[in-house]
Amino acid sequence: MRPSLQHRINNQMHQIDLSPLLDVVFILLIFFIVTTVFVKETGVEVKKPQALSASQLEKQSILIAITREGGVMYAGQDIGIAGVKPTIMQLLAQQQMPVILQVDQEVKTKTLVAVMDQAKLAGATSINLATVMP
Repeated sequence: MRPSLQHRINNQMHQIDLSPLLDVVFILLIFFIVTTVFVKETGVEVKKPQALSASQLEKQSILIAITREGGVMYAGQDIGIAGVKPTIMQLLAQQQMPVILQVDQEVKTKTLVAVMDQAKLAGATSINLATVMP
């Protein structure tokens, strides 16, 4: 015996179709995964030197910037040369990562070498300079 038309309409009204809801949830999930920033930026803009041998490095890295005036920045804060070693030691205690120095092209070599020394003393095994392709 077939159910009446009214009974079939009532049954359809009580059921909620979840497939559009699942589509929206997956689209939001993909959006948040794609827009998540995995690299902590230094918080300052430096004019990087050019290099023909520039290449992409790992996303999980420690970014330290040296400004034109000689300021050493990490995560938007001026840590100075003395703050490089404790900062890197703390970050390397969690996970081994390369150190990337974003150095302004006008920075004196003395400042760059001092920061590199502090990074090596902190236990960094890979120290790289950020450059741009010409």
